[in-house]
Amino acid sequence: MPPPVSRPGATTDARAVAVRSGAAVRRHRTLRGLSLRALAARVGASPATLSAIENGHTPASLERLHALAAVLGVRPALLLEPDERPDPGGAVVPTGGAGSWRRFEALPTDAVLDAAVEAFVAAGYHGTSMRAIAERAQLSVPGLYHHHRGKQALLARILDLTMGDLTWRLVAARDEDDDPLARLSRMVEALALFHTRRRDLAFIGASEMRSLEHDNHRRIARSRTEVQRLLDAAIADAVERGGLAARHPRDAGKAIATMCQSLPHWFRPGGPRTPEQVAAEYAELALRMLGHHGHAGHPGHRDDDGPPTAVR
Repeated sequence: MPPPVSRPGATTDARAVAVRSGAAVRRHRTLRGLSLRALAARVGASPATLSAIENGHTPASLERLHALAAVLGVRPALLLEPDERPDPGGAVVPTGGAGSWRRFEALPTDAVLDAAVEAFVAAGYHGTSMRAIAERAQLSVPGLYHHHRGKQALLARILDLTMGDLTWRLVAARDEDDDPLARLSRMVEALALFHTRRRDLAFIGASEMRSLEHDNHRRIARSRTEVQRLLDAAIADAVERGGLAARHPRDAGKAIATMCQSLPHWFRPGGPRTPEQVAAEYAELALRMLGHHGHAGHPGHRDDDGPPTAVR
C-alpha cells in the first residue's frame, strides 16, 4: 500500500488555524472581562491548556471550541475567524468610546503572567523562583520556559503591559475635553483610578523597577518619563490657559504623581470608599495643590444645592 500523500502546507495551515483561533479566544475573553483562569475553570480546562490554546501552541478540539463559545457568548464560527486588528505588543489597545479610560477590562495575559504577578506581589521579584511561578500556573518548570524566556522577561512584560495601559488612559482622559482644568482633573482621575483598579500591576511597577536589567530598565524608565511629561504638560496648560496660580508647577506635578503611586500601598477593595470616589477626591486635591479653589475642575459642575459652579 502506498504511503498517504501529504498535501503541501497542511501542517502550516493547521498551525495558522490554531494561532487564529487562539487569538480569537483571547480577544473575546478580554472583551468579556474574564481572566484566563476564570474561563479555564468554566470550560473544565487547566489554565495551562487554555494558555496553550490562546497562544496557538495547542489546537482546540471542536467540543472545546463549542464550550468556549458558549461561555463567551459568541457563535463557534467566530472563534475561527482571523483577528484583523494589529497585535499591540507591549501596549494595550483601548476598546474606544467616550469614557473608555474609566473601564478596566481583562488585560491580554496568560496563566504564567497571572501567576508571576501574584508571586511578585506576595514575595517580591527576588523572593520568587521560577518553580514558584510554575506551581502557581500549574505548569512544569520546562513548560513555563516554553512560554517565557525567564523571570526577567516576565517582569519586563508585566511592566510593559502596565505602562501601555496607563499611558493610553491618560491620553484618552486628556482628549475628552478642551478646557485645561477639566483635562487636568480627568488625567489625575485616570491616574488614581489606574492605581486602585490595577493595584497589583501598579504595586509591582512602584516596587520592582530596581529589579530590571539595564535595557529593560531604560525602556520602562522612558515610559514612566512619558507619563510624567503628559501630566506636566497638562499642568502647564492649566496654569497658562486656566489661570492656576501654582508657584512651582513641576514640583507639584511630581507630588501629584507620587500621591497616586502610593495608592496601591493603602487602598483596599471593599473599603469605605470606591476607586471612583478616591479618584474624584484626588483630582480635587491635585487642583487645590495647584492653587484652584473651585470644584474638582469640571466647568459647569452642578452642586446638589445650587447652580452650576463657575471655574475660577
